Amino acid sequence: MISRRQFLLSGAAVAAGGLALRAFAADRFDPVIARLRRFVDDGALPFASIRIAQRGQVLAEAHLPGVEAIGPDSLYRIYSMTKPVVAAGVVALVEDGKLALEDPVAKYVPEFADLKVVASALDQLEPARPMTVAQLLNHTCGLANSWGDARIAPLYREAGLVAAAWMYDADVGGLEGFARRLAAQPLEFQPGTNWIYGYGLDIAGLVIERISGERLGDFLGRRFFDPLGMASTGFFVPEAHADRLAGLYAARDGGIEAVANGSERSPLTKPFADAGSGGLLSSLEDYGRFADMLANGGVRDGVRVMDEASVRTLTTPYGPQDALLPALQRFGRYAPGSVGHALGGIVRVDDRSGPGSAGEYAWGGAAGTGFWATPGLGLSVTVMTQLMPVTAAPARDALRPMVYEALAAGG
Repeated sequence: MISRRQFLLSGAAVAAGGLALRAFAADRFDPVIARLRRFVDDGALPFASIRIAQRGQVLAEAHLPGVEAIGPDSLYRIYSMTKPVVAAGVVALVEDGKLALEDPVAKYVPEFADLKVVASALDQLEPARPMTVAQLLNHTCGLANSWGDARIAPLYREAGLVAAAWMYDADVGGLEGFARRLAAQPLEFQPGTNWIYGYGLDIAGLVIERISGERLGDFLGRRFFDPLGMASTGFFVPEAHADRLAGLYAARDGGIEAVANGSERSPLTKPFADAGSGGLLSSLEDYGRFADMLANGGVRDGVRVMDEASVRTLTTPYGPQDALLPALQRFGRYAPGSVGHALGGIVRVDDRSGPGSAGEYAWGGAAGTGFWATPGLGLSVTVMTQLMPVTAAPARDALRPMVYEALAAGG
């Protein structure tokens, strides 16, 4: 394990010129970058990078080395930051007239036609109500995850439906086999009656595949990655680019330890399924381009990939919120009344995060990555690191108000 002192010394041993900053208004954002650097220098993060842009123009960018060097070419496991991308893919199909958000999931995934739901106990089940496509995207569908305290989580583990692992297991049978195994398990609650972080976006990925006739990664590449110039984003890292993959770290006992159990190398293997809940890898610039697109109504650098109305559908609270907000607020430690759930992410409903932050659409990943896009300001911010769990060093929470204040100060 790396102690905080050893961490700091190792960071100093990396090239002192590790800060790479390009800016039209660098002075405004110096405190933001200095605060992020302090997370690294104090040993709270292994390394970090940040990109701040407004209306597609990069205002500041920094790559801060720590226990290892990173740079613009570094690739990161973005885990749940995959969810907004897949949600955007679903909304793009709505824009194309290929489906409706209120369509029943069973229309595209007939394996889900006769689901059961837990009643008062695991051995007491009842028929589930129809699940809608939208409910896959805002975690109200009743599907849980293999971790956490859901009653059905142990059933998932027994069925081989283990987060971040099932897609590499040939016995699962890819995305279709995953859906069959999920359908054999009961839902945690009736669709639309509660909120739980789960596998909904994986099934949304299957919906995309069945409508488009393409593998999920190919569809997202054609619809978003290629036109936006996101050449480094995908569901695995080709061997030729293995040296670009940043290390993965875990916070333990007051220090940071490199993950070395083999899972850190999983991204170097092409999975049997493209996991819509958390399978993507990306670079700071690539994901920043996606965030730019959302912040600017579906267009970046003159290339439109979504209608403005579709972006609004994606990035504003969708459907009734009362049933989902209590569990969402506990999960994300959000102040009551501060957020709503959009499709694939949350949206800030007031300015308490900073001047002009109302309307901010945001989500993060298990290894501390995160982004937000604020259409009212044309603002996008992307932060990358590789430290689990995400709660170990809440850098985004510290940086968010500083970014808004710096932007407001600059007029």
